[in-house]
Amino acid sequence: MFQNNRFFAAAFFAALALFSSPLASQSLSLLEQSSGKGQILYWDTLTQSGVLEKNGKQVTFRAGSNVILLDNEKFAFTDAPQMNGGQIFVSPKFIQDAEDWFDLKSASGENFKVGAILIDPGHGGKDPGALMTHKIKGKNVTIKEKDINLSVAKMLAARLKAAYPQKQIIMTRDKDVFISLQQRTEIANAVKLKDHEAVLYISIHVNSSLDKKARGYEVWYLSPGYRRTVLDHGKTDDPKLFPILNSMMEEEYTTESILIAKFIMDGLAAQIGSLSQPRGIKAEEWFVVRNSNMPSVLVEVGFVSNYEEAKLLNDESYLQKTAFGIYNGIAAFVTHFERSRGFTGTK
Repeated sequence: MFQNNRFFAAAFFAALALFSSPLASQSLSLLEQSSGKGQILYWDTLTQSGVLEKNGKQVTFRAGSNVILLDNEKFAFTDAPQMNGGQIFVSPKFIQDAEDWFDLKSASGENFKVGAILIDPGHGGKDPGALMTHKIKGKNVTIKEKDINLSVAKMLAARLKAAYPQKQIIMTRDKDVFISLQQRTEIANAVKLKDHEAVLYISIHVNSSLDKKARGYEVWYLSPGYRRTVLDHGKTDDPKLFPILNSMMEEEYTTESILIAKFIMDGLAAQIGSLSQPRGIKAEEWFVVRNSNMPSVLVEVGFVSNYEEAKLLNDESYLQKTAFGIYNGIAAFVTHFERSRGFTGTK
């Protein structure tokens, strides 16, 4: 998400991957070692990369690479971590190099942070999205997805603006107007950020199914199987290196999107409770914001085709719970991100 630092990191890892080699001294379990030394370990099985965190500082590494990234701004060489039996093993030198970095006082005063949160109420205007007519309290009520999306989005935006007055809280639409998918993507990719800032994309939708029993909420992210260009071609003079760097940036976005999805699912579960049910985190290549160059998720808040759930979606108090659940998930991710990516020297 931080184009300069992340691009530099990706380039360095890619260029030096050929120099990595297994070492016989890698006999220490990183999970055990990090726990014993008060370090926090984050591991992504998808990209085979991880982050060690302590004292507000970071060491980013990748299995098989002898290059480590220090606080997203410096590089160092050490013994390459290796995978064995699904576990990460490292050498004593790797552990010592990480500890030496954690013990250093940071000279930088810059903190990484989420600078903007973009909320996208799906559909709108001539495009109603999913809709269904149900008899509620003796009256025929037509529930339209576009209206629910906008209501939840406005509630969510209000909470985010109150909690984060210094951040940009942007809506792709704040009224019943039609916006194409291309326009939504352009809005997202046009957000202006300061150095060390990131943007998140949260799309709000409602589900429908031919199976009237289908119900619940779910969060989607873009499948890694969909390949797209997220890196500016001008960032590298080597056309052969570009596909590698672009792929690594895609992996970053996927990993962060999955984490956002998990936090939002947890937030919804805490607020909604037994009123509805979680359907899990899912990936799909037709993801509505698949060409946005940032971490992004799509929240399906319920099924208009299910009678009981449709009644809930027609209830403002339930929509408030939904918005609050999504807000709590975003807030949890923001806290995690700004805490783990910051390097102020305190924690």
